Amino acid sequence: MLAMNYRGPYRVRAQHKSDPVIEHPGDAIVRVTRTCICGSDLHLYHGMVPDTRVGHTFGHEFVGVVEDVGPGVRNLRVGDRVLVPFNLFCGSCFYCDRELYGNCHNTNPEATAVGGIYGYSHTAGGYDGGQAEYVRVPMADVGPMIIPDDIDDDTAVLLTDIMPTGYQAAEMGDIEEGDTVVVFGAGPVGIIAAKSAWLMGAGRVIVVDEVDYRLEFVKRFAQCEVVNFREVNDMALHIKKMTDWMGADVCIDAVGADASGSIMQTVTGRLMKTQAGSSLVLHWCINSVRKGGNVSIVGVYGPTFNAVPIGNALNKGLTLRMNQASVKRHLPHLIEHIRAGHIDPKQLITHRIPLEDVADAYHIFSSKLDGCIKTVLVPPRANEVRAVSASALH
Repeated sequence: MLAMNYRGPYRVRAQHKSDPVIEHPGDAIVRVTRTCICGSDLHLYHGMVPDTRVGHTFGHEFVGVVEDVGPGVRNLRVGDRVLVPFNLFCGSCFYCDRELYGNCHNTNPEATAVGGIYGYSHTAGGYDGGQAEYVRVPMADVGPMIIPDDIDDDTAVLLTDIMPTGYQAAEMGDIEEGDTVVVFGAGPVGIIAAKSAWLMGAGRVIVVDEVDYRLEFVKRFAQCEVVNFREVNDMALHIKKMTDWMGADVCIDAVGADASGSIMQTVTGRLMKTQAGSSLVLHWCINSVRKGGNVSIVGVYGPTFNAVPIGNALNKGLTLRMNQASVKRHLPHLIEHIRAGHIDPKQLITHRIPLEDVADAYHIFSSKLDGCIKTVLVPPRANEVRAVSASALH
């Protein structure tokens, strides 16, 4: 099959590798019809995540058609159209019982902090991802969701990560009626977080970024105010000036380890890697939120150390909440929001690029070229219709 192949920082290519096979009775094989490049994939692409090995296939946002199932699978059939949450989870451990699917205790033998994630280095379990023609989906009775007939593939693929993550970013901010919410980052997750903040009762939403076309996009999509941090000398001071010197009620970090805007943070976090990426946005969140306010963190940071002003958070009495999104918990109400017309995530897709051109796709997205907001990769067999034998439809 054709698959994205990691060759080192800033080096990816489309190459042929062996088709995945059923390795466990609970596995399924999915033929991918849509897959995305996520902003957090750029942390891998830039060499920010430990134990990202040459030959690994990225891609934790994908949908497709079930091609084969193991003998233990009961909830899926060959031919089903499915969306696959980015996190692998068992559905039965202490954390899954509490719908903390991103913290599953049984899917990642490589770490105790995070559960398994498709295509996200061996730090997250070493599972190959969906930027490929086919992908093996473990625990197929638990993770995948059959896509409703009224949801197309372009919409469904955005339900595998960015829409639930952006929604949970706003949810973790514990937004109350009339709150001022500041979202740092106008990438896809930040855009969804800004839109979701309104759904949760925000009275004012401000988005901060440095790229003008992204700020223009989020201003139209989420009907929010925008700030270009390149035009601001002191971010915390600027936010306080905008909020009658109180600070925001809620600040959301939708950037993570690749944040720019500080020479010191870039050198220590992104170049020398003496900390787990640039922690600049964490500083901005903690220093820009009001006393007693809430900080929500969904931006990805590599393990394990970041220089964070935790003393300021303590003295201000802040509540900090963070986690990988529990995708499957959010799907029912997100689908209802889409059906009701409250939010249309498909509007974020600006580029549809053949999987064969994955190297160009990463360059465009990473370098913020051509007005790129969200890139969807289309595998060569995306529209293939295969005959299914009666024996396969058990």
